[in-house]
Amino acid sequence: MHADTVTLASTIGARIRRERLAREWTLDHLAETAGVSRRQLVNIEQGEANPSIGTLLSMSDALGIALSELVEPPSARLVNITRAGGGAELWTGEHGGRGVLLVSTPFPDVVELWDWRMNPGERHESKPHHLGARELLRVTIGVVTLEVGGDRNELEAGDAIMFSGDVPHAYGNQGTEPAQFALTVYDPADSRASGRKPLTRSTSSADSAQS
Repeated sequence: MHADTVTLASTIGARIRRERLAREWTLDHLAETAGVSRRQLVNIEQGEANPSIGTLLSMSDALGIALSELVEPPSARLVNITRAGGGAELWTGEHGGRGVLLVSTPFPDVVELWDWRMNPGERHESKPHHLGARELLRVTIGVVTLEVGGDRNELEAGDAIMFSGDVPHAYGNQGTEPAQFALTVYDPADSRASGRKPLTRSTSSADSAQS
């Protein structure tokens, strides 16, 4: 793994282990609660795995914390700045695309700001978020194909959209040029008591490879 990826994997693993031990949970208990194998959890805690976004969401749900709390070192600062080129790279496409979590608000009302770049032919299918979740997306470069609950939308540079994040949705680049978009995810606290919708998630080959 790249040096930055190794550092991120170590940060994630240490945080998950710390949260698990604070709850006095065994590896088996957390693995069962999060719906992952014990071996996968061991590899994650040891910083030897680069978990997919879906796996991280399952972990954060099981532990009752925000996704950003797994990938960002603890901080008591009033201001959290992510400099240009920074952020947590949580998705990589098969042709070099990347999805970067730039910054987010703390639990329980979680708002995440992402920067996505997708090269031609890349696609990411997202796990449905909690009930009531909403996403805002604005394309800055190229053309992005967005599928939400069976509806397909093509968005060009400058276009913006708001959509429900609690249904299956996918982002893709079916064009011939790179595409880039900013994404904001709102995951309200009131919805967490209901959990994520019990919908089956399909993963792209790139996402599955990170699981």
